[in-house]
Amino acid sequence: MATHPNGAYTVTTMYSVPGDAWHLELDLVQGQRTVVTAVVPDEDPAREPTIRLDPHGRNLDIPYEVMRWFMDRVEEQVRTSRAWMRLRPQLVEVVHRLRQEYRGVVDDEDFPQALAQVRAAVPGPDVPAVLAAAFGRNPDGTSDASWSR
Repeated sequence: MATHPNGAYTVTTMYSVPGDAWHLELDLVQGQRTVVTAVVPDEDPAREPTIRLDPHGRNLDIPYEVMRWFMDRVEEQVRTSRAWMRLRPQLVEVVHRLRQEYRGVVDDEDFPQALAQVRAAVPGPDVPAVLAAAFGRNPDGTSDASWSR
């Protein structure tokens, strides 16, 4: 949870497993209510991030500074959780398939098989990017921290 410097707003970030998406909620501290929700899908390249306003809430003026602060956090989530979607379309297809098959996690025992799949599907120079995007790993099996999960 992040709190805006004015103390009146917070951002709560959570993952929705059924929706395969990150949810960032801009919450009004007083009254403990969510006023805006950003939804950032991270598994399906065809789904775009969206913003939801509280349809049942009363009219509320949110300061521009607070909305910029919230949207900066949304932008960072989009950048980190969807970075792999900026690869070439053929690679995005491979990464998407691998993420669906392995649910983004491959243990040490299964890594050689996954590595063989990637090497069979993409040109050699693209192997590191696909492994990092699909599993957060390098070709030698070590962790690649440059790609966010």
